[in-house]
Amino acid sequence: MSAEHATPRPDFDVIVRGEGPALLLAHGAGGGIQGNFGLVLDDLARDHTVIGPHYPGSGATPVATDPIRLDDLADRVVAAAVTRGHESFAVLGESLGAAVAVRAATRHPERVTALVLTAGFAVADPALAMATQFIKVLGAAGEWSALARLGCVTCMSDTDEAGYSAPELDAVIQRFQEQIPPGTLDHFDLVARVDVRDDLARVSAPALVVIPTGDRLILPDTSRRLADGIPGAEAVELPGAGHILGESDRATWLRLVREFLAGVGPHPDRP
Repeated sequence: MSAEHATPRPDFDVIVRGEGPALLLAHGAGGGIQGNFGLVLDDLARDHTVIGPHYPGSGATPVATDPIRLDDLADRVVAAAVTRGHESFAVLGESLGAAVAVRAATRHPERVTALVLTAGFAVADPALAMATQFIKVLGAAGEWSALARLGCVTCMSDTDEAGYSAPELDAVIQRFQEQIPPGTLDHFDLVARVDVRDDLARVSAPALVVIPTGDRLILPDTSRRLADGIPGAEAVELPGAGHILGESDRATWLRLVREFLAGVGPHPDRP
């Protein structure tokens, strides 16, 4: 049991792969473990136990019956690792998952050995707040095709978009629409309420903040402010990368993450 907060019984659908030191994954709003981390799961699982819980309404986790609370979400993500026998672990958070990871690190500091925060934010900037409002309005109206188009515009990089013909882009949008999880609107309701600015100075774990400079959903300066608020955080940029990393950017991300994790020393609360 955490010295800070008790970990609840987990009730999330969880992907577990590999063996070795634990890596706990925190995915983004309207996403999932495969959607955010699918390109690197097999590689990370070569020498880690990769644990990927799905938020309410993603994967096979039931849709939430009440508004999702960040504290509860962070605790349940942590519980996914603890109940599988892992007392400590690095947390890799993307987008909304970065805020989840930060809150996990401040609620369970003795468990979180390192943070990797990609395309993250501490509080929604005006661009993210506006996009969140559009997503909620379109979803409430059942305009899922329009929501998918908005998602592609905000999440893909200029280079990725330019690489598709019009028919190919339509096919990408259709696949995006088919993969929208039922909990998407609940996730973005949480995005609108997240504020972990006061948590940042209390993060004791080493942190790597990865900033995609072509991100149109979470602006690069927003991720830079996230890095600036965490003591000793290392910030690296992925030039031109979009909110959802394509294969080449994800390969660079994987190299940076492996180098960072290899250099992380013992947890400050342990010898």
